Amino acid sequence: MRYGAGFPLKALPDAAAIRHYATALEDAGFDFTSTAGHVLGQPTGSHPDRAAPQYVGPFADPFVTFSFLAGVTQRIRFMTAILILPALPTALVAKQAAELALVSGGRFDLGVGISWNAAEYHALGQAPRSRGARLEEQVPLLRRLWSEPYVTFKGRFHDFENVGLNRPLAAPIPIWFGTGSDEAVLRRVARLADGWMTIGDFLPHVGKFQQYLRDAGRDPTNFPIRGSLVAGDGGTDAWIKTARAYQAAGVTHITIGAPPALTPVQTLERVSEARAALVKVLG
Repeated sequence: MRYGAGFPLKALPDAAAIRHYATALEDAGFDFTSTAGHVLGQPTGSHPDRAAPQYVGPFADPFVTFSFLAGVTQRIRFMTAILILPALPTALVAKQAAELALVSGGRFDLGVGISWNAAEYHALGQAPRSRGARLEEQVPLLRRLWSEPYVTFKGRFHDFENVGLNRPLAAPIPIWFGTGSDEAVLRRVARLADGWMTIGDFLPHVGKFQQYLRDAGRDPTNFPIRGSLVAGDGGTDAWIKTARAYQAAGVTHITIGAPPALTPVQTLERVSEARAALVKVLG
């Protein structure tokens, strides 16, 4: 099992706090850390059906933040969870991801999704209604930009004529999809992704997802799945019960979170306590 902890969804106040949080996670033995890729925030109350931390911000830029942290850490991996890929220019994401992979020594996984926030899409100049189709075109194009010096490609959303990063990567960047459990999106994950970052109550859907992988000609036993676990006030028995269910279902990565009311210091203590308890039982 691989254990991670989210970087605070709301940006930390300065470079010292950012560095301390990441190095504390690494010192505690975490394998990876992740943060969301929102660009813009909105006032509290803009989306009454959503939790305010999901859209208020301010949010950290994952490429800037993780590039900084790559220089002050040695082992921990970095993951966007999630970057709203269809809202962003594909070539720019390819460039930023490739540079982050380079400066981190390959310690970067690109986690992407389509989001729900139409206002952010409009502000970034993209149409939210076509975001799923755009994502499906972006992912193979990203892989080509990372593996070929120059690319010629014409699709529904892109027109590349012999252009590229001109620096193929030594190793591919894993692309994870963060999704719910509807059939259409799970089949998209099975066809295109290198890993599935689950959202919501995913355990009842793992079996059908594994069948979708087989339908796509892929081996479910070698496909990474990440589940989230909130280390609430119920104590270690509750955390272990959830983690054991994840492991039995084929989950390979667990992101440990803490209740939102905790301070950053308290959050570090809680997630470190939970990781230590889970390692003793699950390995």
